[in-house]
Amino acid sequence: MDIGKIREDFPVLRQKVHGKPLVYLDNAATTQKPLQVINSLTEYYSDYNSNIHRGVHLLSQKATDEYEKVRTRVRKFLNAPKTEEIIFLRGTTEAINLVANSWGRTFLKAGDEIIISEMEHHSNIVPWQLLCEQTGATLKVIPLNDSGELIIEEYKNLLSEKTKLVSVVHASNTLGTENPVKEITTLAHRYNAKVLIDGAQAVQHFKVDIQDIGCDFYAFSGHKLYAPTGIGVLWGKEELLETMPPWQGGGDMILSVTFEKTIYNQIPYKFEAGTPNIADTIALGAAIDYVNSIGIENIARYENELYQYAEEKFLPIEGLTLVGTAAKKSSVFSFKLDDIHPHDVGTIMDLEGIAIRTGHMCTQPVMKRFGVPALSRISLAFYNTKHEIDLAAAAIKKVIEVFS
Repeated sequence: MDIGKIREDFPVLRQKVHGKPLVYLDNAATTQKPLQVINSLTEYYSDYNSNIHRGVHLLSQKATDEYEKVRTRVRKFLNAPKTEEIIFLRGTTEAINLVANSWGRTFLKAGDEIIISEMEHHSNIVPWQLLCEQTGATLKVIPLNDSGELIIEEYKNLLSEKTKLVSVVHASNTLGTENPVKEITTLAHRYNAKVLIDGAQAVQHFKVDIQDIGCDFYAFSGHKLYAPTGIGVLWGKEELLETMPPWQGGGDMILSVTFEKTIYNQIPYKFEAGTPNIADTIALGAAIDYVNSIGIENIARYENELYQYAEEKFLPIEGLTLVGTAAKKSSVFSFKLDDIHPHDVGTIMDLEGIAIRTGHMCTQPVMKRFGVPALSRISLAFYNTKHEIDLAAAAIKKVIEVFS
């Protein structure tokens, strides 16, 4: 991988912040966008901006074709069985809410149980809490060990005939832990429970093969995969999607409407009410093409090397403690610095041109588990370099110096 050449594709990385070259290490929050993605947006709005699925004119036909091509790209990217199983939504949060509101409200009842884990993002906690309040179901939580890994034996103990759904994150946005989602799915299926995997922090870092995992639903957000914000994907097994009612009503999700009865459209359209996010969906296709041109295996190999280098540079810093030491983890390094508040860490590092994330990372239960109010997080992407890691290490030492 020619990182120097790759970086030329990302115009935002060329700027200076506070007079210093930008070092962007907040990729778990959102990734930067390559010119290929930006240009696809410009091309759509400049050349064929039009609504889809409803026009006979040339622009509408072209917009429809480009939009639907992305569904095929996503299917291949995830190795999903069928194109019609790919649903476009705003992001992972909306995907999980769709499953909770459609599948959950249809099939769950009082006494049923949902299992999530202690490392979940709030978007994979709150929708299930709402569903439990509405149905009388109960929420169970898989605990973490001190390394930030799921305790699989405890998970096995939670499973029972009452379990109807297991929803876990593929890779943690706070701890970096990569969960054994195939094993988790296999165990859940022994009890005929459905499994949803939150892939928001996975698809951009390593190869995801839905058929190999064997899960029932998989969700991810485009903006963490170098695509724009406001576009994401829910994949679901055809036989499940066919049994689920629409969760929103409007145009495009119907076959016919009378005042007496509405007949819904086929999947995936019955879950895509109204004019969709056409431009950003097409740009998601450009982002997938871009990632494929580099090779997800190459990305995984390089990011792993970069992460190992980060540990070599950061861990010897006196006063720094890494939170999340799983044996298998992706490109996230969350840490605390003795008594220095993460907000101060982030502020001083920003003055050095280095963008990191500080706070609870939308994982307050993780903060509680590790006894901290907040953390500082460095998260990597394939356009980052070892030199940037060196600059981040120097900035962390400067933070310590300021507060010494």
